[in-house]
Amino acid sequence: MTNNDILRRVRYIFDFNDDKMIALFAAADCEVTRAQVSNWMKPEDDPTFEKLTDVMLATYLNGLINDKRGKREGPQPVPEKDLSNNAIFMKLKIALNLQAEDILEIMNLSDFRMSKHELSAFFRKPGHKHHRECKDQILRIFLKGLQQQYRGDTD
Repeated sequence: MTNNDILRRVRYIFDFNDDKMIALFAAADCEVTRAQVSNWMKPEDDPTFEKLTDVMLATYLNGLINDKRGKREGPQPVPEKDLSNNAIFMKLKIALNLQAEDILEIMNLSDFRMSKHELSAFFRKPGHKHHRECKDQILRIFLKGLQQQYRGDTD
């Protein structure tokens, strides 16, 4: 999945308009324009399409965390330069204040079964012996389940 796909899906799941998207970036201390947001949402074959960088997606997800859970005291987290699916999954988990059981229920909405142990492997540090890389398919299934939960559809 591309960063633009993830941004589009999260925007659709929560029905965010351009003003809300700009506000989410602002919540992570980043200024973006309506034109930038619009260009990130466009299809890749559009001449004005802009590729969303890992840093900008991390900033957006940090803003989503700040919006949903409130800004934490002290310095804000620095957006990652290299964003993995595991980090994206973790940021969405934090933003939505989800426990393992909640995530498993969301995955079930997409008719995907996974054990709690398999799930916890995605949230371990990369050097840990039980760490497992989150593939695009798993992230896509999770986002599809969120869409089912928040919007009631999967189209």
